[in-house]
Amino acid sequence: MKQLMAAGGMKRRVLIVDDEMINRELLGAMLAQSYDVAFAENGAQAMEALAEEEHGFSLILLDLMMPVMNGFEVIARCRADARLRNVPIIVMTSEKSAEVKSIRAGAVDFIAKPYDMPEVILARCERIIELSEDRSIIRSTERDKVSGLYTRGYFFAYLQRLLPRLTAPMDALVLNINRFHILNELLGHEEGDRILGTIGAQLKALTAPMRGIACRSESDTFFLLAERQEEYETLIAELQKRVGEQTGARDLRLRAGVYHCPNDGTNPENWFSRAKAACDRIRGQYSALTATFNNELHELTVFRERLSSDVQDAIDNRGFVVYFQPKYRIQGERPVLASAEALVRWIHPELGFISPGEFIPLFEKNGLIHKVDHFVWREAAAQINRWREQYGVTLPVSVNVSRVDIFDLALEKKLLDIVEAFSLAPGDLMLEITESAYADSAEQLNEVIASLRNRGFKIEMDDFGSGYSSLNMLTAIPIDVLKLDMQFVRTMLSDEKKRRLVELVMDIAAFLEVPVVAEGVEEEEQLRALKDMRCDLVQGYYVSPPVPAERFGELIEKELQEKGDWHDNH
Repeated sequence: MKQLMAAGGMKRRVLIVDDEMINRELLGAMLAQSYDVAFAENGAQAMEALAEEEHGFSLILLDLMMPVMNGFEVIARCRADARLRNVPIIVMTSEKSAEVKSIRAGAVDFIAKPYDMPEVILARCERIIELSEDRSIIRSTERDKVSGLYTRGYFFAYLQRLLPRLTAPMDALVLNINRFHILNELLGHEEGDRILGTIGAQLKALTAPMRGIACRSESDTFFLLAERQEEYETLIAELQKRVGEQTGARDLRLRAGVYHCPNDGTNPENWFSRAKAACDRIRGQYSALTATFNNELHELTVFRERLSSDVQDAIDNRGFVVYFQPKYRIQGERPVLASAEALVRWIHPELGFISPGEFIPLFEKNGLIHKVDHFVWREAAAQINRWREQYGVTLPVSVNVSRVDIFDLALEKKLLDIVEAFSLAPGDLMLEITESAYADSAEQLNEVIASLRNRGFKIEMDDFGSGYSSLNMLTAIPIDVLKLDMQFVRTMLSDEKKRRLVELVMDIAAFLEVPVVAEGVEEEEQLRALKDMRCDLVQGYYVSPPVPAERFGELIEKELQEKGDWHDNH
């Protein structure tokens, strides 16, 4: 006879509830080899056994006619108790009329008395327990543990079943918490989860009259399908208010994107993609709680989808072109070419020149940036090698390493393979990582950076000053170069506070013994001021815009002509 085991190798527990001793002994003898059997003489004793916090019963075999508390009362109490309602109950009765009544009350099956077929009884018990455990597994995966809402996968599965029965106009909404990662850092992840759970509970309560169905899609993003309303500002404002009051997060700010769903059987995932585009449109705009997807956003969405689909073609057919912006050392008689930054440009065969400001943020969001980055790494390494062969100098080039790249377990190997393929030292390919990447994933980033530096790569912190907690990051994460965000440089001559901040950054860098690169230098006066502040390197249109590799070669030739020993220093 098969033994049915619970997790950990223990037998599953079965509770037999019957006021007749002979019935308890008969059933116990049938089940004892397969299960850990417990007994109760009436409903009251059964409820006492079930009241234990870790009762662990996988099945209840329940007689209906008993003193003190009958079986129907036990069924009613179990179904009213959240802890017990999922424990399956098989009733034991000789009355045909009671069978239907007990099933309607909440029992899952019945066994007719007398018990003359042990194999059938055991098989039915096994099947009921298996079905119950399968349902339990489904319940555990269909609900997000933090918010209590559906998981994304089940949400869309249910939508597919609901769509044929929907008759009222529907809207897809995407809700997001502004700067939730900062709340997580300030309040802690446990408090962050409490906020997400409160949003889930309040979202269900507020949208029940709208026949809404909701899920937590990821992190701090929620999806909602609901009957169309005239406006959603009131809903989001009330949700924001309730969550703030219940959690104490008074500064919590929500935003939502809305898409009016067509009744044409289109893919629901597209609805929420468009609602998300509307939601992203008002990121950081605290005066606007909602935005609706419109024709302008539709055109933008189509454009972005086209860009995403054309990435591989641009790589294969060299639609992407790498430009190089020189960096000059300024602590000397004149600025001297020291290195370069690789910048990607896209010349689309049909759409023409596409601004990096359009495709880079898009690809950072959808993950395609890793393809572009890898292309740029190889192109930059190949160009360093060509300049070395042509001019006899090795000029380091900085390349971008995005957040997506940081989570690539093969990142280090990919970079090492590239420098090896072009006979470079790891330090020849300098790696730029933005300050915001440090803030979002500091612990993992620290490990990645430490490993890369051990291999000989140089790390530049890009856009320093544009994020937050920068001083903490500087002490926690080792870097080799600090790149000052260009917004400081552009305003430092007209804003005394910005000028003082730039001076402070120079002092910090001197203390850490790392050089500073100032970006966005466009005027001679800015250059002189930075030189007086002991800034090491600059880049910007005043010294040179980004240029193709051929024109950059002319800058190398110029340095070779103007300073003979420059060749030996590279």
